[in-house]
Amino acid sequence: MARPWFARLQGNSRGCLAFEPLFLIPYSMFTVYATIYMYELGLSEVAIGWITTISLIVQVFSSFLSGYLTDRMGRKKALLYFDILSWSFGTLLWAISQNFWFFLAAALVNGFQRVPHTAFYCLLVEDTNPKDRTYVFTILQFISVVGGLFAPLGGLIVLHYSLVPGMRIMYVLACILMTLQFIGRHLTTHETEMGLRKISETSQIGWKENLADYGSAIRGVLANPALMLIFGVYILFNFQMTLKGTYLSLYLADHLHLDSGLISLVPAVSSVFMLLTMWLIMPRIPERFASRAMFWGFAVSLVSNVLLAAAPADGLVWIGLSTVLAAVGTMICSPILEAEVANAIDDEQRAKVFSILSVLILLIISPTGIIGGWSYRLDPRAPMVLVAVAFAAAMWLMLVQARKVRKFAAEGQSIDS
Repeated sequence: MARPWFARLQGNSRGCLAFEPLFLIPYSMFTVYATIYMYELGLSEVAIGWITTISLIVQVFSSFLSGYLTDRMGRKKALLYFDILSWSFGTLLWAISQNFWFFLAAALVNGFQRVPHTAFYCLLVEDTNPKDRTYVFTILQFISVVGGLFAPLGGLIVLHYSLVPGMRIMYVLACILMTLQFIGRHLTTHETEMGLRKISETSQIGWKENLADYGSAIRGVLANPALMLIFGVYILFNFQMTLKGTYLSLYLADHLHLDSGLISLVPAVSSVFMLLTMWLIMPRIPERFASRAMFWGFAVSLVSNVLLAAAPADGLVWIGLSTVLAAVGTMICSPILEAEVANAIDDEQRAKVFSILSVLILLIISPTGIIGGWSYRLDPRAPMVLVAVAFAAAMWLMLVQARKVRKFAAEGQSIDS
């Protein structure tokens, strides 16, 4: 008999999430050491930042195309073809990388990940009841958390084979498992009703009409205050994820002198406390208090990064406490934020609006790698401080939104008007 949490998933949400561990487990293993891997192969902090920024610039381009390609090809085909391009070929390039130019080629290929990102998002939510979307994103977060428990396997591989050979092994393993995921998901999902309609509509119109549709979608986004505010929060959340994901491992190893074998325990410890949060806290949050819970999740995350920035060298207690708080904060705010963004976008314009959102995110965070590299060179604690500032700004935007909601409610209007 299916487990209760999985039995509630139906249709595409079940097919999408069933194979997700094949991506997230190898990803959690290699991502911990990705920055250190580049550093070991001779890339400086600034060069690493340039690789991140170039990848983000390519992602801006692929994000802009993602709405059109997802509508033109269909959710399933766009997801399969561009996942294989960006991740299967990307991980192979990382596996054989020798210097800056190899990593640049991998960044260019992997930058097309935004097309399957938009396609996956549409395939996951379009045939899902809006009231079930928070649950779907919570399960997605749960799978991601369980994947994090496997990060120490990457640490064991690194300890046994040393960093560079160990990373090459992990990248080859990732290529195999991810490709199996892409094929399995393709075979167990169906094209959404909206996807079938968009394939038909898009095949009958040219680029000019599509660009006009993009213009209409952009005007709709700019004219919607509620959508702009939640997009602002989402952009800040992605900014801090990119910055912290790029420099956390290097900060722990280089500045706090944490042993490379112990670094892989950080995502594992994080995963344990995220699971506890999901089990003990998330079920007790009523739907009507979701926004309030997200606000406090941001507050907890802010404190965790302040602690990390203030941590002394070899400060295991500081690192541990920061890791626990970051896990709790992320588990509370991430699925709620994803569901709020999903529910704020109309199904009719979902692919285009989500691609516009992705472009906005990437345009703003594309300098993240360079900013992080320069700030790290000035002071290794600076990237963690910038992450804390991003959380503070997101909390301020949520307060602005709450005030607008109260004001419009008092006037008997909708904030969307």
